[in-house]
Amino acid sequence: MNIKLVLRVLAFLSIFLGIGMLLPLPFSYYYNSGDATALMKSAAVCFSIGLLVFIPKDISKNFKTKDGFAIVTFGWIIMALLGSLPYLFSGAIPNFTNAIFETMSGFTTTGSTILTDIEALPKGILFWRSITHWLGGMGIIVLTIAILPFLGIAGMQLFKAESSGPFSDKLKPRITHTAKLLWTVYLVLTITELLMLMSGGMGFYDSINHAFATLATGGFSTYNSSIVGQSSYIQYVLIAFMVLAGTNFSLHYYFVTGNFTTYFRSPEFRFYFFSILIASFLIFFNIYTQYNGALELAFRDSLFQVVSCVTCTGFASADYELWGTTPQLLLLLLMMGGGMAGSTAGGIKTVRLILLLKFTYNQFVKVLHPKAVVPLRIGSRYVDEKTVLDVLGFFMLYIVILATSVLLLTVFGLDLISSIGAVVTAMSGVGPGLNLVGPMDNFSFLPDVSKWLLSFLMLAGRLELLTVIILLSPNYWHK
Repeated sequence: MNIKLVLRVLAFLSIFLGIGMLLPLPFSYYYNSGDATALMKSAAVCFSIGLLVFIPKDISKNFKTKDGFAIVTFGWIIMALLGSLPYLFSGAIPNFTNAIFETMSGFTTTGSTILTDIEALPKGILFWRSITHWLGGMGIIVLTIAILPFLGIAGMQLFKAESSGPFSDKLKPRITHTAKLLWTVYLVLTITELLMLMSGGMGFYDSINHAFATLATGGFSTYNSSIVGQSSYIQYVLIAFMVLAGTNFSLHYYFVTGNFTTYFRSPEFRFYFFSILIASFLIFFNIYTQYNGALELAFRDSLFQVVSCVTCTGFASADYELWGTTPQLLLLLLMMGGGMAGSTAGGIKTVRLILLLKFTYNQFVKVLHPKAVVPLRIGSRYVDEKTVLDVLGFFMLYIVILATSVLLLTVFGLDLISSIGAVVTAMSGVGPGLNLVGPMDNFSFLPDVSKWLLSFLMLAGRLELLTVIILLSPNYWHK
């Protein structure tokens, strides 16, 4: 591992975070919330660390795949450590474990929280909480479109069929160009949602916080009750932008540059879109009798929660734990599946699910016709055997980590249903889970050891598992 190169990148990241911590200052002063000093102290620490470890010489030409794993994983760890400083310095979250949990949840766009009274937080700190979402969301997009395919991580090359042109699997020389295009699309969508929320009567402060949380598919709300009780217009706006945030951002770029058929030409998008519709109607037909004739509200709640879970956003418009077993199980499966590759959504990813289904179907065909040669394609693109094995390996690793983590949480005292919900929501980056960690609950009651485990799962799940797990292998550290 090239330590100097890794330190150079982490130094840039530390300085970048310091700049981000200054962004909430206008809200701190406007609302006189008393957290400006804590934000400036945090920024000063970030600047100091960044300047202290900065390597002035550009040594990026020596970049190797091994360095990529270290930069990605340590980058997110550094963000969680330094990003927790505003909470600690302001006293908003005085406990170190809780501060790390909240920050990791923010940067990984998970949205799980230990806060019991969100509305009591100082406005500047609350805005910093949303910024962790927004920055983390953009980081995930650049990671999955520009970096992970270069590292050969678990079949992330699959979505390249829809991301040719300005998007490439080569880390250099197009990484800067790719990042600029993605930032532009991300920023335009954020501003558009901000304006649409404000036009529906939501104030500027709440609108910008919710726009950040939506585009990052994070789900941090400024309200204790999340989206419960908001107008139908606000909820439909959030639904639309959650769907867009869970879509491969390459498709957004092609759409705005004139390729208006780009979405439905993508087999992954078709699977993603129709899964949302089918799941919404299935849940609607399970719960509409509970709404006493308010059919539009029943369908809106069904659609909202399906979109929120499949995109791994985690906003709540209703308490889905009151809906019964079948809707909850369906929502849990949607959380595991997640959105499209190249989006801010978490989960296994739609493109992997398509490949797994096609692989299973082909195996049945081969049993019936042993001599048949059955190519595996997604759309018109042939998928090679290595990519299939990558995806199968990812899926098995996902199941092993999930089962092991659920077992550990039960050992730490959590009941089985809550443990399953907590692990799935952490690995997929959703936010709320089931039972004791449901949409109307929080994670504050968990023991510290459980919070550290879930923080690790947030990191591992958001960085496609192998990116983090490979650093735990002794072979990685051998020259």
